[in-house]
Amino acid sequence: MFYACLISSQYPDMDAESQNFLPDYHLDKKKYETDYHPGTASFGMSVFNLGNAIMGSGILGLAYAMANTGIALFVILLVAVSIFSLYSVHLLLKTANEGGSLVYEQLGYKAFGMPGKLAASISITMQNIGAMSSYLYIVKYELPIVIQAFVGANNGEWYANGDYLVILVSVVIILPLSLLRNLGKTQYRVWHFTLCVIYKKFQIPCPYIPNMDVIVNETVSKILNNTVGFLNTSATVYAFPILTFAFVCHPAVLPMYEELKDRSRKKMQRVANVSFLSMFIMYLLAALFGYLTFNVHVESELLHTYSKVYKSDVILLIVRLAVLTAVTLTVPVVLFPIRTSINQLLCASKEFSWIRHTIITVVLLASTNCLVIFVPSIKDIFGFIGASAAAMLIFILPSAFYIKLVKKESMKSVQKIGVRTIPLLFGPCN
Repeated sequence: MFYACLISSQYPDMDAESQNFLPDYHLDKKKYETDYHPGTASFGMSVFNLGNAIMGSGILGLAYAMANTGIALFVILLVAVSIFSLYSVHLLLKTANEGGSLVYEQLGYKAFGMPGKLAASISITMQNIGAMSSYLYIVKYELPIVIQAFVGANNGEWYANGDYLVILVSVVIILPLSLLRNLGKTQYRVWHFTLCVIYKKFQIPCPYIPNMDVIVNETVSKILNNTVGFLNTSATVYAFPILTFAFVCHPAVLPMYEELKDRSRKKMQRVANVSFLSMFIMYLLAALFGYLTFNVHVESELLHTYSKVYKSDVILLIVRLAVLTAVTLTVPVVLFPIRTSINQLLCASKEFSWIRHTIITVVLLASTNCLVIFVPSIKDIFGFIGASAAAMLIFILPSAFYIKLVKKESMKSVQKIGVRTIPLLFGPCN
């Protein structure tokens, strides 16, 4: 979701909308030749930027994933996804050095030609659409609660209807920002959310029971099963895609690598190690304390679950306002590379047109609004995108690029044999 911001830093003298989201570079050059551009980002800033690239709305669904797998299986899955995601960063960095490109889609082109380039582009576009949809879901869920906190109880007024509000926010705020040809850096941060979850754990009685008439046997059965951690339910299958969705940052890794001061593959790997460890701790804390607070009653969007307990809590209201502001301003940033990609795929040789620019923007926003209004839950977005586009970007494509472009290692080497097993373990079909 930070891809638009990062590509603008690579080409500061160009108009942002005219930058090629699928750049051709100089394909007639030697295969492994890479132009060197000295970076300016320090180690600490790179860690911070990559951490922000990893963070996203996926953190809101982690407690729900834990509630449907149990603590034991969730921790196993979290460790596995974080380790293999970090390993995919290692593969990308090594492939970039060998393949001579610091652009994700260009590695696809070098490896498999136009099909590889399209596969990377479509996966990034799907991931961005999923991220944009999840942000608008947050607006749909949380904005009515904020409005009710200020104006009183909900008596069916239109301004307390999430469907109406998401359309209103899209038209009044998001659309004008999305129509701009250049965007500044807008980053979505959830550090405050994790702290709030931990704090509220010690304020809400445990175990939390939303209704005293709840069927005791059903609740006890769920708790016992979740303790074991291996449930065979339809809800459990969402756990892995939610985790995958939460760790996608790979298209942003290579531009950050290019911006790293005194860059080297080992230094960028250390950046990734620190960032992934920080996000692992944050995700684990958010999921654990959210689950311990609400147990089996946690919803697919954790922040919304607190509305069962608090109607006008000041701390939660501040968190909601901060999250709503962040996600609303992030949607145009996420939309930017999608529109640019569509322009380059369909109209690469044509001059910029405000009519085409506006039509693509409106169609993207309208289709995303329809998705948010008619798809029942945010977990469906997490599940579908996590099982398809996110899995492609994290597990499938980096492995395929590595196998194809790193020529100095034999296909029978331990490294490549290990890489070939990753798509089998974590592919979209799984």
